[in-house]
Amino acid sequence: MELSIAKFSMRAIRCAACLCVAYLAVLAGPLPAAKDLEIYTIDVEGGKCVLTVSPSGQTMLVDLGWPEFGGRAASADHIIESIRAAGVKRIDNLVISHFDIDHIGDATQFVSKFPVGHIFDHGDIRFPETSDPRAAKGVESAKARFAAYAAVREKIGHTVLKPGDRIPIKGVDVQVISAGGEPIPKPVAGAGAANPLCAAATQPDLRAGDIEDDQSIALLYTFGKFRMFDPADLEAHYSHDLVCPNNLIGTVDVYHLNVHGQFKGVATAMLGALHAPVIVEGNGERKGADAETWPLLKAAPGLVDIWQIHYSENAGKDRNPPDDFLANLQGTDGLKAIKISAESNGTFTVTNERNGFSKTYNK
Repeated sequence: MELSIAKFSMRAIRCAACLCVAYLAVLAGPLPAAKDLEIYTIDVEGGKCVLTVSPSGQTMLVDLGWPEFGGRAASADHIIESIRAAGVKRIDNLVISHFDIDHIGDATQFVSKFPVGHIFDHGDIRFPETSDPRAAKGVESAKARFAAYAAVREKIGHTVLKPGDRIPIKGVDVQVISAGGEPIPKPVAGAGAANPLCAAATQPDLRAGDIEDDQSIALLYTFGKFRMFDPADLEAHYSHDLVCPNNLIGTVDVYHLNVHGQFKGVATAMLGALHAPVIVEGNGERKGADAETWPLLKAAPGLVDIWQIHYSENAGKDRNPPDDFLANLQGTDGLKAIKISAESNGTFTVTNERNGFSKTYNK
């Protein structure tokens, strides 16, 4: 009996030693890479919808595209299909950048079909003064859409964002650069240098009729060394203020272009200040990516590539990117998206959902 116990003890010691060696080998070997930050620009036909999935698995959705309007189906069902395809089961943070029809979407329909944790926006809808009966009718329609949305945010819970605020998404810093027509009160960390381009760049005029555009929530995403700026529909007049006389933002890797690439959103002083190698345009076939915008983008310092959700009929063949950089080609619409996968070291890959073409950009 004593001999058997001794043999058993020796076996146990050997087994424990083997497990210890195996454990140390695992520790010595390479650990699995951390999950990337994923950002999807979803095709909502010239509206806006951007999904973010953080490395922690938390999610943020910016805007809901269109409600049912003028024979157009609401964007909600397609958005839900797209975010489910990305493996997402819940939207932790829903951000409505502003309350124009192509951004506010149909919140009632969306939240009835998909769980949402919390809603963020800039507060209350604003309207330009008008005596035009047709414009006044449009204002009444917008008021009704906003009232339906306001009932949803009241039920779920919502926060009014101010410049300098942060949206709570674990693993990614998402900072509000502008909201409600007000810029961030001081430069973000590492920014604030004088912008030499301001001397030659005249500030574009304020377009008083586009008041909601300029209420837009502009967001700066930071994940390690990767940075993306998305100012939603903030137009050129207010964009200029963010980089002149001093650049409050700094440089970025991706610039998600204002106002779907419409000319009224492009401030040349901002293009130069951001120095982004990649520009993404969430345009529609006949909305955004204007012909006048193209030469300004192509001349932007640091630019490598422009990616678009749609071929732009407004611009013509010589003012669109090559086909591999277009999620939806001329005359076709598969509602395909553009995906960004970013590593914390600053390397990121952009992928065209239509054909799987991708390109990697190193820091």
